[in-house]
Amino acid sequence: MSMAVNLRKVTGLGRVGGLRKVARLARRRSRVDLSHPARSPLGSSVVNCVTYQDGVRVPGCADLVDAVRLVRKTGEGFVWLGLHEPTDREFTGIAELFDLHPLAVEDAIEAHQRPKLEHYGDTLFAVFKTVCYVEHEQLTATSEVVDTGEIMVFVGEDFVITVRHGRHGSLGPLREELEAAPHQLAKGPAAVLHAIADHVVDDYLSVTDAVQADIDQVETDVFSENGGRLDAGRIYQMKRELLELKRAVVPLSRPLEDLATRPIRVVAPEIQTYFRDVLDHLIRAKEQIAAFDELLNSILQAHLAQVTVAQNEDMRKITSWAAVIAVPTMVCGVYGMNFEHMPELHWRFGYPLIVAVTAGACLAVYRGFRRNGWL
Repeated sequence: MSMAVNLRKVTGLGRVGGLRKVARLARRRSRVDLSHPARSPLGSSVVNCVTYQDGVRVPGCADLVDAVRLVRKTGEGFVWLGLHEPTDREFTGIAELFDLHPLAVEDAIEAHQRPKLEHYGDTLFAVFKTVCYVEHEQLTATSEVVDTGEIMVFVGEDFVITVRHGRHGSLGPLREELEAAPHQLAKGPAAVLHAIADHVVDDYLSVTDAVQADIDQVETDVFSENGGRLDAGRIYQMKRELLELKRAVVPLSRPLEDLATRPIRVVAPEIQTYFRDVLDHLIRAKEQIAAFDELLNSILQAHLAQVTVAQNEDMRKITSWAAVIAVPTMVCGVYGMNFEHMPELHWRFGYPLIVAVTAGACLAVYRGFRRNGWL
């Protein structure tokens, strides 16, 4: 039986117009297991397609059309479809099958969105910014510290679609953790949304802990003996990377507050309790980032003050040595005026005397500056 025939049967479950369009597209495709990216008829963006009933994976139901038909026929369970950086062409059939709003589909494909939560009829669309700490041996003025990506989540009464952008943030381990706790997964698509939010926010805390180690190292270097010679680019680089982290974390507060407090059809009240816990973790991450920002400002001001002090030290040394050199310069200038009658000009010991007096004057000036801390 072709995929098109399957889609015609599913049309009896609702969304007739959209499913007919998908059926027309499916006539040109053969049935393929969506769980295998390399053989997916919708393109290599499909990571996995799994059906869950009572929190347990339904075996042998990796085909998207069969999965949708099963959950809508029985009225139990939901489908979890995972995608990675899909193209417009690859996402068209899926969007029409689940009746996704065009604006949400555009955001999911284009990426580069702020964290947000939007309602489109019975479908919830959430955007999360993922972050990853970039390991480096030594922090420099060009070191990348924080790498960001995105996870878009479509949540309906019987489906969850996750769209991931970026080189990190794989949801495979998270799926395994949820499958190991079927009692939580049995609570429906909202439980998956909570698990993703919790996973993302936990990564925020991990990254902030790692960033703190870099900031501590910069602080130690600034207040070391040669702190005034430190490259200020390292501090500015940390501020830029911290700003990148801040853009991911701070805007997520409002969406999590809505998920934790506002009545939402696809989010049961018992799941909202879990979202409040995630919101507490997010607030902690926000407070850490705000503290880091203030600390980096203080470190930068301290470094600039140290640079000013070091410059003053250099200027005092230069001035002191210029005063020492001024003594022989003055004596040589006087005796280089070529007057015929000058003191001790024709005396046999005149030259040694002048050299001795000059050296003594230079030594006296040097000791004076040394005693005052200028040299």
